[in-house]
Amino acid sequence: MWRAFTARRIAAAAAYGGGGITALGGLTFGLVVAEAKLARRLITATPGADPPVADGLYGGTHGGAPLSLVMLGDSTAAGLGVHRPDETPAALLATGLSAIADRPVRLTNVARSGSRSDALSGQVDRALQTRPDLAVIMIGGNDVTARVPPAESVRHLGYAVERLRAAGSEVVVGTCPDLGTVKPLMQPLRYIARRASRQLAAAQTIAVVERGARSVSLGDLLGREFSADPRSMFSEDRYHPSGRGYAAACAAVLPSMASALGLEPEVADRPADILPVYLAAAEAAEQSGTEVRKAPTGRRATLLPRRQPPEPDAEKART
Repeated sequence: MWRAFTARRIAAAAAYGGGGITALGGLTFGLVVAEAKLARRLITATPGADPPVADGLYGGTHGGAPLSLVMLGDSTAAGLGVHRPDETPAALLATGLSAIADRPVRLTNVARSGSRSDALSGQVDRALQTRPDLAVIMIGGNDVTARVPPAESVRHLGYAVERLRAAGSEVVVGTCPDLGTVKPLMQPLRYIARRASRQLAAAQTIAVVERGARSVSLGDLLGREFSADPRSMFSEDRYHPSGRGYAAACAAVLPSMASALGLEPEVADRPADILPVYLAAAEAAEQSGTEVRKAPTGRRATLLPRRQPPEPDAEKART
C-alpha cells in the first residue's frame, strides 16, 4: 500500500509540475558513494561498442502494407550488450509482430544508449517522421542512477506518450527495470536501487495508463531465470541483458503489442484483476511481466499477466 501511495504522489507531482519526492527518500546517499563508484568501475571496465543497427523491413515475404514499429528509450531499447542485429529487442519484437500480424513490419529504432527520460522529446520528433502504428518505449534506468527526481522523469514520459497517441500510434511502455538485480551493486546500494526502480516503475505505469497506453512491468528483467542463471542472461558487462535476456523480456512485451493493435483475441476466462490505477501500478511493479491497461470505465486499470511463472518442477530443478 505504501508503494501505491508513493507512486500516486510521484505521478501527481509530474502532472502538476512539482518536483515530487526523491527516489531515495530520507536515506543519505553519501553512505553508499564508495559502493556506487565501485559498481560503475565494474560495469564500465568491460569494453563495449554501439548496439547493432537493426532498422529495416521484417517479414518481407508476408503480404500487405508494412506496419510501422518504432522503438524509443535507453540502452535496453537500443540493444546494448549483444553483437548481432537479430539479438536486439527491437529486432526480436519486429520479427514476432510480423509473424502474429502476417504482415511485414518496418522497424525504426531511435533509442540511444545513456538516454534519460528527458531525451524522449527528441526521440519522439524522429519517431513521428515514420508515422508509427505502434511505439515501444523502454526507459528509466538512467534516471534512477542519475538521481533524477521521479516526478520529472514521469513528466517527460507522459508527454512523450501523449504526443505519440495524438499522432494515432498505439504505445506500449516497458517500465523501469529493477536495478537491484545488477550483480556489481552491493548492499546497501542494491536495496536503494531496487526501491527507487520500483517506485519509478509504478509511477510510470500511472502516467502511461491514464494517457491510454499500456505498460508492461520489466521488474527484474522478466525472469527468475536471471537469478538462476545470471551468466547467460546478462551480457559481458554484467549490467545489460544478453541475447537470452532480451528474449525473455520480449516474451512479455510482444503479447501486449499484439493486443494493442487488435491482433490478439480477448479471452474471457484469462486471469485478470481490475483495480484503481494507482493500486494496479504498485501491484505490477512487484510482479514482473504484468501488463496494465485502462479499464473500460472509471479510473481503474486491468492487470494481465503476460509471462507465466515457471512450473514448480522447473523451479525446483533450478534451486
